[in-house]
This record gives sequence, C-alpha cells and structure tokens, in this order.
Amino acid sequence: MNPDIDLTAPRAGLRSLLRGLPALDHRLFATAAGRHWPAAGPVLPRLSRAADHGVLWGAAAAAIAATRTPRARRAAVRGLASLALASLTVNTLGKRSVRRPRPALDGVPVVRRLGRQPVTTSFPSGHAASAAAFATGVALESPAWGAAVAPLALSVAVSRVYTGVHFPSDVLAGAALGAGAALVLRSLVPTRAQLTPPARPRAQLPALPGGEGLVLVANYGSGTSERVRALRDALPQAEVVECEPQDVAAELEKAAGRARVLGVCGGDGTVNTAAETALRHDLPLAVLPGGTLNHFAYDLGVEDERDLSEALERGEGVRVDVGRFVSGDRRGVFLNTFSLGVYPELVRERERWAHRIGGWPAGVLAAVRVLRADRHPLQAEFRGRRRPLWMLFAGNGTYHRMGLAPGRRIDLSDGMLDVRVVPGGRLPALRLLSAAVAGPLTRSPVHTAVHVTRLRLTGLTPDTLLAYDGEVAQAGREVLLEKLPRALRVYRPLSG
Repeated sequence: MNPDIDLTAPRAGLRSLLRGLPALDHRLFATAAGRHWPAAGPVLPRLSRAADHGVLWGAAAAAIAATRTPRARRAAVRGLASLALASLTVNTLGKRSVRRPRPALDGVPVVRRLGRQPVTTSFPSGHAASAAAFATGVALESPAWGAAVAPLALSVAVSRVYTGVHFPSDVLAGAALGAGAALVLRSLVPTRAQLTPPARPRAQLPALPGGEGLVLVANYGSGTSERVRALRDALPQAEVVECEPQDVAAELEKAAGRARVLGVCGGDGTVNTAAETALRHDLPLAVLPGGTLNHFAYDLGVEDERDLSEALERGEGVRVDVGRFVSGDRRGVFLNTFSLGVYPELVRERERWAHRIGGWPAGVLAAVRVLRADRHPLQAEFRGRRRPLWMLFAGNGTYHRMGLAPGRRIDLSDGMLDVRVVPGGRLPALRLLSAAVAGPLTRSPVHTAVHVTRLRLTGLTPDTLLAYDGEVAQAGREVLLEKLPRALRVYRPLSG
C-alpha cells in the first residue's frame, strides 16, 4: 500500500460537484457584475423591463402574424402557447420547489439595476423561460422566424444576469424549462411539418419556368387578392383569371381548354370544382390555398405561393385519391369529406351567417342553432340494417389524430374511405361531442369507424341533405360512395 494515499479524503464525484455549483454560480455572477459591457448599458435593462408579463413577446407575435402568411401566424400562436405553458410551470412548480433568494446587488453598478426589483424567488428565471419558450415555439413552426427571434430571446436571458436579478444557473434552468415546454406542446399539438404527408406516389408533371402554361382561376369571394398578386410576382408568365363565385365553374371549363396545367385559388369548394374539371380533361392541378380552412391544400403540403411556385418550376407533384359519390340525379367528387345528417345542416346554417359576421363566428352560431333544434335523426339502411343516424362522415383517406390536434391525413393515396357513423338517440349534441372525443377509437358507444373502398346507403328519408367539401345539396333515396385511387395529379414540392 502506498503510504502517500489518504484513504480518508472524499472521492471527487457527482455529489462533490453539486456542492461546488453554488460557489461557481456566485463567482460567475460576480465576474459578470464586475465586467464592463460595452453598449449594453442603455439596452439590456430596458429589454428586461419590456419582457415583464410577456409584453415583449406579445408584441413580437403581433409583428410576426402581421405578415399574414399561414406559417407566420402559426409560428406566432405556437410561440405564445409555449410561453404560456412555460410561465405556468415556472410559477406553479419551479419557484415553489426551490426557494432560492435573489443575488445581492452590492457588486452590480447602480446604472444597471432595475427600478423595481422582483419580489419572487430566484430559481428558475421566468423571463428566461418565457424567452426560450417563445423562440423555440416560433422556430418549430418557422425556422426563419425562429432565427430572427433567437437574438432577442438570448438578449433577454442575458439581461437578467446583467441587471443583477438572477444567477447564471437560474437563467440556464429557466431557458431549459422554456425550451422543454415548447417541445412538450409539440408532442400534444404537432407542427405542420409533422403532419405533412410523404411525397408519394410521385407524378410525372411538366415543369413550368415562370409559370408558362399555367392558367389559374381565382375566386374573388374567397378573398384571394393578396395570394394572387404574390403568385403573379413569383410566376410572371402564368395567366390568372379572377372571377365571382358563380362564374368559377364556367371559367375553369374555359381555362381547361387552353392550359397545360389547370390552377385554382380559393376555398375547398372551389378546389373541388377545379379537381372535377381537371379529372374530366386529364390535366394536372395546381392548388393555391385561398379559403378559410384549405384542408386539401394543407394536407397536401402546399401552404402558400412559395410552395406552389417551387413545385411548378421544378415539375414536382404526386398522385392523390379522389372520392366519388352518386345520389339520385346528382353525382360528384370529393377531395376531403362527404357527410350526411347534422353536418350538412350545420354547413347550410353557417353559410347563411358567414357574410354577416365572418366564417368562424358563423360556424359557432350554426353549431348552437342546429344542435339545439328539435329534430330527429335521419333513417338509412347501412350494412343491411335500417338505422337512425345523427351523422355519417366519409373521409377521402384515413384521418389520424396526433396528440390533441384534430384529425389529419398523412397519406392522400391510401385507397380508403374513412367512414365514421354517429347513431341516433337522445341528446345529439352530447353524442356528437363524445364521438369527437372518442375519435381515435374504432368502436365506442357513441360512434363506429370502418375503412372501406365502397359504401352504399339505401332507404334515406326524404329531404335528407348531403355535404361534400363544404358544398350542400339534396340527397336521393340512395347514396353510393367509392374511391378513384390515385386519379388526380397535383403539384406539390417534393422537399415538403
């Protein structure tokens, strides 16, 4: 045995390292307090005060959303939601779990100190948590906006040490908690990138440099002017026809006679009309979302004129399934959904109010009016049995739910009709709400889900309404639904 070894000395390890952290934290704080920070004096204290109660981040979110692109609006909303979750966690768990006093201000120059000192405990830093949560949430939806916000978030975090209200470890812990809150929120409510379907099966489509050969019909009624101007700037050789809603079908038919590629800008109903025209003329379709919901375009992976112009100039696209229905003398296609029962009545009621109070308020009002009305479920023969139904929903492709997000399609060419049935009974509002909550389940007491390629309903009650991609019509005594697998060629960037 070596007599020079002291067996009584404690081993260096995690425990001793943790014991040394407070001293290191104090030394780092003292170093920061005694260091000269050129040009930081007039900036960081003001920035720190501006971040009180999330005011700075609310203003940043408003500025981002003001660009009026879908990606920017989602980034702003996700940033604020991440901030809210981080603030809730800090105030309910963080500061109550570790009651660490604030640093002493003796070594901090008076000019740096905040006019009103915080009264809460020091660990973790709520300002750093909010800054990191907002910046991370924004970056998860829009990396470009995240890069723009990151320096501001870093400056706010640094300002908390600079002004003497937090130790460095408070700021690091707060930043880690804030970033973690944004990631937890992403697991509950996925980002658009997580929901974008794979770019398959690929379609052979013509590349259109400058948009030459594209004839795009835009629906005035959808408020598409800004989108159309942006597309004209991106594709100056494209021909754009703007028209009133009642003229859309006729203009699409004319455009199909001279176009290499048929384009459309509008809501889901307008896109449905364009898809039917493209199928009839065997033309590829270019979709620029311009409505309120834009389910098909977003599920496809096309959000704005940048996505569409990129795909058109490169000739990138995919084949997607189309649903087809036949009911009495009426036949048509659907890219998103087909439904019978309560939902068509809700759509009709919403359209009555949308032009007066706006789309979303009209939808809420329509739901209240329809579900409170004293009506009976429709009657239909489904799989050989006559049943009362509050609603039958058929999706063109399987709808999946990720976390708390509404169901979305991650494969637009799976060959399936996603059929959901809510049976009749008392309390339709409660049944429909329960069916929505139980959505991921194949069977529950309030709804049944099946995946089929073809479905026939017979014996429908008179005056039954049907809805397809937001359009409402009168149904016949029978309804036949079937799939047209991979029938439509659509542009989308393959890198999306």
